[in-house]
Amino acid sequence: MNPLPDVLTIADLPRVLVGKVLSVEGNGKFSERLRELGFCCGTEVRFERQAPMGGPIIVSLRGYRLCLRISEAKQIRIEGMAGLGGIG
Repeated sequence: MNPLPDVLTIADLPRVLVGKVLSVEGNGKFSERLRELGFCCGTEVRFERQAPMGGPIIVSLRGYRLCLRISEAKQIRIEGMAGLGGIG
């Protein structure tokens, strides 16, 4: 079993199941849009499912579901939450 990296991203949610947003990396339009969609510090994010063969993942946060490409998910830093299927 591979140890989890020190810094987790939403792309790691299939392994930790539940995480808390720490930050969104970058200052471009897409990073700003992620923040507008609710990926703010402290927001709880849950893994829902992933497309086959490493495709996009569906996460739930703030009462709705959102599909993210893995490249997009890697911009959102999280920490796993202990006791909820996560780490910590």
